[in-house]
Amino acid sequence: MSAGMNLLAVALFVGGSASGQSMDKGGARPLAQVKFAQDDDVKCLASGLENGNPSTGPSTFILKAPPNCIVPWHYHTAGEQLIVTQGDVKTEMDGMAAVSLAPGGFAMMPGRAKHQFSCQSKSPCVLFVTFDRAYDIFWVKADKSR
Repeated sequence: MSAGMNLLAVALFVGGSASGQSMDKGGARPLAQVKFAQDDDVKCLASGLENGNPSTGPSTFILKAPPNCIVPWHYHTAGEQLIVTQGDVKTEMDGMAAVSLAPGGFAMMPGRAKHQFSCQSKSPCVLFVTFDRAYDIFWVKADKSR
């Protein structure tokens, strides 16, 4: 997902938070202060680390995607939770019908569950994603039967 990371391409993280400040003892940051970085794999996606260290344990990211941005089929070892704060996000997971989530919408993907999402609104989508353990990502090759 983000510079040197690959969160939806985040495999390599250097520690701390997106702004360089640790949230270990609590903290707050306005959206305007988030330093978004372009994802290495999904060029339309930008992200910022809000809390945690994805290399070693749980973490929370904020993602920004322009209209029509698609994060293709993938999965993580960790369980993932997603909360939409802006825009309409289409979420899909193996064995589940596609669902469109507006602000306040929530999705949970268990570890190793194949999923994808896309920004379906005319304005950018903003969402938070959390991982319950160290972050990794495995891209699923295109399947003609989907």
